[in-house]
Amino acid sequence: MNKKTVRDLTDADLRGRRALVRVDFNVPLDDERRVTDDTRIRAALPTIEQLASRGARVVLLSHLGRPKGKPEAEFSLEPVGRRLAELLPGRAVRFVASTVGPEAVAATRALADGDVLLLENTRFLAGEEKNDDGVARALAELGDLFVNDAFGAAHRAHSSTAGVATHLRPAVAGLLMEKELEYLGGALAKPKRPFVAVLGGSKISGKIDVIEQLLPKVDALLVGGAMACTFYEAMGLETGKSLVEPDRIDMARELLDRAGSRLILPHDATVAPSMDAGDRARTVRRDAIPADEAMFDIGHETAASYGRAITSARTVIWNGPMGVFEKPPFDAGTLAVARAMAEATGKGATTIVGGGDSAAAVAQAGLESRMSHVSTGGGASLEFLEGKALPGVEALDERGGK
Repeated sequence: MNKKTVRDLTDADLRGRRALVRVDFNVPLDDERRVTDDTRIRAALPTIEQLASRGARVVLLSHLGRPKGKPEAEFSLEPVGRRLAELLPGRAVRFVASTVGPEAVAATRALADGDVLLLENTRFLAGEEKNDDGVARALAELGDLFVNDAFGAAHRAHSSTAGVATHLRPAVAGLLMEKELEYLGGALAKPKRPFVAVLGGSKISGKIDVIEQLLPKVDALLVGGAMACTFYEAMGLETGKSLVEPDRIDMARELLDRAGSRLILPHDATVAPSMDAGDRARTVRRDAIPADEAMFDIGHETAASYGRAITSARTVIWNGPMGVFEKPPFDAGTLAVARAMAEATGKGATTIVGGGDSAAAVAQAGLESRMSHVSTGGGASLEFLEGKALPGVEALDERGGK
């Protein structure tokens, strides 16, 4: 990675200075406003601790949910601040119910070395999501240097992810951002081989750019999820009531022609009359999907063969479930992939889970710790795999440059 990180900053750069850190604390809350999954908060702790332990005064910015550019109580970060304080028992952690302006600036200036301050939801600011320069300038008043550790929001050109970096230097990556870019970038640039990609999800349209990017690089691209049915249609197979994208059939046919043996489709399917008829689920060959049923998961033989391909690989990237993993028994294919990934990791492979539903499935299976890396950013990791520039990364200082 050629972007500067917090590791490139000296103690003199940090001691007594306000480090404005964009984190991704967009976490789920229950009806009593308690954090139900603190994975993203924990993921930012190494960066926070690194800065605070070196004498920086840490000022945190994050979004939560989708407020419409104005304060909405249900999207306040106050409960997130409470959880953060529990996770940093040795630190003074404060929350202030403003994001910019005199109160916020005063709170940043009142910090002692090593203190942590969480400001209110950036999306309470009307211009945040438009990357408004006025908002970016106001945010820049909150710090003496900028650290972006919010990989999950790096694909958004917002005032708090990209705009602020034009007014606040140095602007560097945090440890989580560095880890995300090194794993994803390393897998694409210099993969250990065999290099296997596993792509699932419901729609081929959402993964077409990823397929285009990965096909020239991988030794095998394993397809699962309902998107397999659009490929089946391109092959002239019956897909019954399965989800198919009619406007993508020609594209699927062209991809099959171009990919040759590297693009591998499920050779059997778990079908049922409906998603709620799991008790009637059964596995059939891909050329035997009944006209009045739908595919809701890859079949048992496919799960086994995909597992063999994964466990014999040296690099594996996985993005998207193999079926409707939220509803047993249609979670079997996704769980088989997760277990194979864990086994591959144990054999020395680099295994990367690309956020979103795949990360949720790995967490559900209790296998997060047995992956080399589970991305915190579903949309960001997808765009990175598509070869797109991420605005939140592009805005940071280059190594050897400014």
